[in-house]
Amino acid sequence: MSALKIKKGSSKHSAYNLRPTFSDEVESHTLAVIVDNEPGVLARVIGLFSGRGYNIDSLTVAEVDHTGHTSRITIVTTGTPQVIEQIKAQLGRIVPVHEVHDLTVEGKPVERELALLKVQGEGEKRVEALRLADIFRANVVDSTLDSFVFEITGTPDKIDAFADLMRPLGLIEIARTGVAALPRGITTTT
Repeated sequence: MSALKIKKGSSKHSAYNLRPTFSDEVESHTLAVIVDNEPGVLARVIGLFSGRGYNIDSLTVAEVDHTGHTSRITIVTTGTPQVIEQIKAQLGRIVPVHEVHDLTVEGKPVERELALLKVQGEGEKRVEALRLADIFRANVVDSTLDSFVFEITGTPDKIDAFADLMRPLGLIEIARTGVAALPRGITTTT
């Protein structure tokens, strides 16, 4: 929840002007949602976002506890602080949802993503693509005489930067997994 802010021109001592105000600034938040691993749960979570007009920048889902039959949905979304609070509250009310964690608020999480990039090129462009791949620690996972498929892991910003450099060298296709994230330290989300 945002701290109380006092409107400009109002008295700091008046009890009538102490309403909390939320920032209008749009922020990106990474949410970890622990749910029952059963049919239809993902559709209900996604339905909440689409029904309210909220955007999803990244989405990953996987079972995290085979015996407890729970899955973890990691969602990267954007909105004002008030919208993010609404999203978390509404997610928490969905019946198969066990926990909702705002990893962004709990401390900067460790975030990683995997991407595959197909780059077509010959001659100097091919050599430059290999040189940049080495700098970004991307692996060549497939090679033909006229193309490469690179595998890269890292933050979304690192993958964006690598893709931007590959575009003029012949980037023709990209596939991304979406963000996987965990809180730092000893806190857990399962």
